[in-house]
Amino acid sequence: GNGDRHLIVVVPGEWKVYELYNLRWQNGAWRAGSGAIWNMNTGAARPAGWTSADAAGLPILPGLVRYDEVVERGEITHALRFTVSRTRRAYIAPASHWASSSTNPLDLPMGARVRLKASFDISGYPAAAQVVLRALKKYGMIVADNGSDFYLSGTADARWNDALNNTLKQVRSGDFEVVRMVGVVTP
Repeated sequence: GNGDRHLIVVVPGEWKVYELYNLRWQNGAWRAGSGAIWNMNTGAARPAGWTSADAAGLPILPGLVRYDEVVERGEITHALRFTVSRTRRAYIAPASHWASSSTNPLDLPMGARVRLKASFDISGYPAAAQVVLRALKKYGMIVADNGSDFYLSGTADARWNDALNNTLKQVRSGDFEVVRMVGVVTP
């Protein structure tokens, strides 16, 4: 497509995840704009200043909303990745990179963590959406890239119900609170 063209490959026997950005077929070969190899045994972060297949230098796979967690297990036990349209030229660990020239302190840095307010009423949402909302209340989400405001990324899966997933669009940025803004790095 015309988007970020990410490709994520998991190699279970090697305990590695390969993530690519801007993957395209060009002149008879596959090419990518950038990428990263993640060792699932160590969980090591990227060195300061390094990007990955994601602008923040974070792994993409661990922050995705996954069908098996939402529908089959009924529980997400980790923070989710999200995008915002404007970020600051700064980052907070575990992020290791920035993707903006803005110095506006009102723009979030990469790696900023927000959480859905405990008072947010999830009772009117479908059961699967409530799974996501409970995770957002408990684990929150981390700014991982520039994109649409408060956009959660999920795995490609034909079993997703888009109408159900779209109910999450009713949640607004004001329904979240910033929970982590310590250690901001400004390159």
